[in-house]
Amino acid sequence: MEADRTAENDHCPDLQQSSGESRPNLTETNLRRHDSLDFESRSVKAAGKAAASWGVILQLAFQSVGIVYGDIGTSPLYVYASTFSEGIKHNDDVLGVLSLILYTLTLIPLVKYVFLVLQANDNGEGGTFALYSLLCRYAKIGLIPSEQVEDQEVSNFQVELPTNRLKMASCLKSKLENSRAAKVFLLFATMLGTSMVIGDSVLTPSISVLSAVGGIKNATSTMTQEKIVWISAAILVCLFMVQRFGTHKVGYSFAPIICTWFVLIGAIGFYNFLKFDPSVIKAVNPIYIYYYFKRNKRDAWISLGGAVLSITGTEALFADLGHFSVMSIRLSMCCVAYPALVSAYVGQASFLREHADLVSNTFFSSIPGALYWPMFVVAVLASIVASQAMISGTFSIIQQSLSYGCFPRVKVIHTSSKYEGQVYIPEVNYLLMVACLGVTLGFKDTTRIGNAYGIAVVFVMTLTSSFLVLIMIMIWKSHILVILSYVFTIGLLELFYLSSVLYKFDRGGYLPLAFAGFLMIIMYIWYDVHRRKYYYELEHKISPQKLKDMPSLTTLNRVPGLALFYSELVQGIPPIFKHYIANIPTLQRVLIFVSFKSLPISRVLMEERFLFRRVEPDDLNVFRCVVRYGYKDIIHEQESFERVLVEKLKMFIEEESWMLQNEDNDRSSKVYGGIEVVDRAWRDGIVHLIGQNEVVASNGSGLAKRVLINYAYNALRRNLRQNEDIFYIPRERMLKVGMTYEL
Repeated sequence: MEADRTAENDHCPDLQQSSGESRPNLTETNLRRHDSLDFESRSVKAAGKAAASWGVILQLAFQSVGIVYGDIGTSPLYVYASTFSEGIKHNDDVLGVLSLILYTLTLIPLVKYVFLVLQANDNGEGGTFALYSLLCRYAKIGLIPSEQVEDQEVSNFQVELPTNRLKMASCLKSKLENSRAAKVFLLFATMLGTSMVIGDSVLTPSISVLSAVGGIKNATSTMTQEKIVWISAAILVCLFMVQRFGTHKVGYSFAPIICTWFVLIGAIGFYNFLKFDPSVIKAVNPIYIYYYFKRNKRDAWISLGGAVLSITGTEALFADLGHFSVMSIRLSMCCVAYPALVSAYVGQASFLREHADLVSNTFFSSIPGALYWPMFVVAVLASIVASQAMISGTFSIIQQSLSYGCFPRVKVIHTSSKYEGQVYIPEVNYLLMVACLGVTLGFKDTTRIGNAYGIAVVFVMTLTSSFLVLIMIMIWKSHILVILSYVFTIGLLELFYLSSVLYKFDRGGYLPLAFAGFLMIIMYIWYDVHRRKYYYELEHKISPQKLKDMPSLTTLNRVPGLALFYSELVQGIPPIFKHYIANIPTLQRVLIFVSFKSLPISRVLMEERFLFRRVEPDDLNVFRCVVRYGYKDIIHEQESFERVLVEKLKMFIEEESWMLQNEDNDRSSKVYGGIEVVDRAWRDGIVHLIGQNEVVASNGSGLAKRVLINYAYNALRRNLRQNEDIFYIPRERMLKVGMTYEL
């Protein structure tokens, strides 16, 4: 067997003692072993969230106002202008659009996301990858190379199910598990949803800042559209330049700004409702939607692309869940955001009933004169906050994609020691800035950007609904009537909106699809070759017998110190190690093969993150270490990582010694003495060995495969971060080992 024994952490508090203390009271039962590294991940538990008090929930609800609702909160800046891009042709059309906005706000952000989608969280985390990981844990549909069959037995991989199991759920699960096409499609849909959300982060700053700055035209006639565009561009540059300081540096101002914004738009809306036309309240009757479509027919359908902008940023309610809690987001939505937005749209509709000619600048035209300049300042600040939220969300999404091997390696910088979710990715930040400036300077007005924005928004919502229906069927075991009700109300509404926004493909709608397509190509190239590399190493791994024969090599020299040999292979010894020994026949006194494994869960507890196994023979002092991370976990700075790894290794050796005590006292003492060997090697110094794999297409490969591997993948790899940059490996203690893989 390849493994002599594998540690299975059984949550013993005594194991938290250091190796220098008295030996813990360990028993045969809680030191149960298995002879395969396949079983290494069985005991993982996620870092769950404790039940919060109402005081904490209220505090989180206040904070969520600034982070979650910046995008949807600034939608009143441009919704009516985008919907009535050709002007208001009939006064009652205002009632039809208002009714449409009210029911869209109610059905999608409130009913769908707040009361349904938030329930489909992954141990408190939200977003497209959270839904995908939830499905992967319940059904065998994952295509991530490092996942093994045994992962399904990990405690927090299990999904709590109702007792009444329906035949439909089992049938769907079986079909998904047995269909390669279905598995590929689900991963493709996850990548597409991720790409679309990233596209949102390009369009949100452009349309929000441009709309807010455009309000200055109401105050002075000397302000041209060209000047507004360049002022907006300057604000956007400043916005992206301060990202490196981290969200937490300016985060304290987010909630007060958005709260002030909601109070003002709610109050102004109520004031306009009373002053101009209180009869707009009859728009709660959906019959006015029917009349609107009956009068305008095709034009009404086209205008849906503007109305859907009233729910932009809704995906943030779910994507940012990890920073807050389900109850806090429900509270802030129901008590703050939803009432303020309804009041704002009703007030603007009341204003337009008497000033239909001002629809192109509805928001600022409807502001009472005394509040104009204060509202202008708050609008600009709110648009910046909305942009910041989407940019930060993009960093988090890419971090999740990296964990799944679905995005090229970039360096993730954690900007806050207090809030784990706050990250900054330099390369992505500058690419977003360039793209955002290109959109702003190229489109110049919010109408065309709105056409592009609508497609990105509705695509993500439709994909979320598709995943949610699968979860309702397979995991929740929902009643068929509940599922059908969802599909034929919210599902059809989203498809109706999608058909409208796609109509504007040639008017700017192509932009998010082109952007998403570009990202999808990059993600596919990286994922596909990453998968090929992994299986190549798995097929060519070093046999256990060759490792056992290693001490007999007369040319092999053992030197003081501890070596960490990094490998992506989570089972077995990578072939590059044989290449290293053949060229440099020198081995440190202690050698640890380190593999980083991403599990489809949000977080892994620190005490369960490191899994060790000794490679025979014992006196070789060679170990395997699998370091398991969830997609929200932080890769620590190298000094901390080295220290924790060595401490966990010593715990493993102590545990191993106690397990062997009843079987072989001599061997137990020898193994326990390995702690001193590790301590001495640690003091002598650590060297980091990194495999620098060059990949090329094998002889006889087709043209497509050669282009994919030899040109596309290698071009990405050369221009992006290397392993030592990702894992904070000090260059003065690093040695690269090169080898060519023919895939």
